[in-house]
Amino acid sequence: MKKITYKEKIVAPNNIPHLIECLRAEKKRVATINGSFDLLHAGHLYILSKAAEMADVLIVALNSDASIKLYKSPTRPIIPLTYRLEMMAALGFVDFVTWFDETDPINLLKIIKPDVHVNGGEYGSNCIEAQAVAEGGGILHLVDRIDGLSTTEILEKIKCVS
Repeated sequence: MKKITYKEKIVAPNNIPHLIECLRAEKKRVATINGSFDLLHAGHLYILSKAAEMADVLIVALNSDASIKLYKSPTRPIIPLTYRLEMMAALGFVDFVTWFDETDPINLLKIIKPDVHVNGGEYGSNCIEAQAVAEGGGILHLVDRIDGLSTTEILEKIKCVS
C-alpha cells in the first residue's frame, strides 16, 4: 500500500466536489471541522482528534489569510495559509485539508454535506454552520474547549513575557 504524503492531502476547493463524489461512492462517513488553526497548539490537536473519531474521513477546512484578516484582525494570521495547510496535512488523523475565502464555511459545507460537522462547544448548537449542516443531512457535534488553550490566550501570554 502506497503511503500518502502530506502534500497529497491538500485539496484545492475546486476539487472538493470530485473528492466528495469519490468518498460517497466508497460509502465513507465524512466529518468536517473548520477554523483558522493559526499557531497550531494542543487545544487544536484535541478537537481535531475528537473530530477524526466521528467518521471514516476527516476534512479540515481552513480560513484563507484574507478571511482571517476580515473576521479576526488585520494583523492575523501569524502563520500564512500555505504553512497552515502543510502543518494540518502532516497530522496523521487528518485525511484531507482545504480552504475557503469567505469568513464562514457555509458554501463549502453545502458542497461537502458532511455526515458530522465538529465545532467548539463555545459556539453552541446554533453556530453559523448548524443550518447548512442540517440541510445537508448531517449532525453537529460540539467539543468542549480546554481552558487556556486558544491562540488568542497564547498570544496574550507571549505579550506578557516579552
